[in-house]
Amino acid sequence: MIESKKEPGNPPPPLAAITNTVAAMSSESLKAQPVREQKILDVGCGTNKYPNATGIDYNPRTHADVIHDLGVIPYPFPDDEFDLIVSRHVIEHVPDVMAFVSELHRITKPGGRIRLVTPHYSNPDWPTDPTHRNHFNSYSFNCFMQDRRLFPFYTDVELRPVRAYVSLANLWRALGLEFLVNLDQRWPAFRFTRKFWEFYLNFILRGKELDFEFEVVKTRANEEKL
Repeated sequence: MIESKKEPGNPPPPLAAITNTVAAMSSESLKAQPVREQKILDVGCGTNKYPNATGIDYNPRTHADVIHDLGVIPYPFPDDEFDLIVSRHVIEHVPDVMAFVSELHRITKPGGRIRLVTPHYSNPDWPTDPTHRNHFNSYSFNCFMQDRRLFPFYTDVELRPVRAYVSLANLWRALGLEFLVNLDQRWPAFRFTRKFWEFYLNFILRGKELDFEFEVVKTRANEEKL
């Protein structure tokens, strides 16, 4: 009986070596794929422009990349241009809130985000700026939300709420009342705490800022109406 002889050769690589090789190949593959950076617009950027954003402002002494009167619509950008639009302490100054929000909606990509920061109308500092025109509370943008709008004939622009945080004056914050007012941000069932404060307490327990974040909703039907 003749026995077959195995040819001498290199032993198979250990499992750890194979795993490391596959991991290295995957890492190189990921590096080769370009990561798309978000396109960000800071509307009314002033001298404190949002990091990595394009800035637009009416004042040439700011850090704006684009000089444009924010009360004049349209802005010099195409539809669906930005992933994120940030506008801090601007909307209280504009002549037409509905037109302003509609324009931000136009130039934001579907599913993109709009973040607005503005004084709460009970802020005692609000009257100190004579250029302030518009007052806001937690519910000022409900007309842009499909399931909350009381007057659907105002606009066809649709936003989905992501965040609506209100900060309170320092004394009330220190006493924990700001936490109570914003309970609905973690537990929506507690939204009555915000409503109770807005309706009955905010002239005593003064608010400071509102920080809103919205997701832009665009449907074919809405686009045709717009």
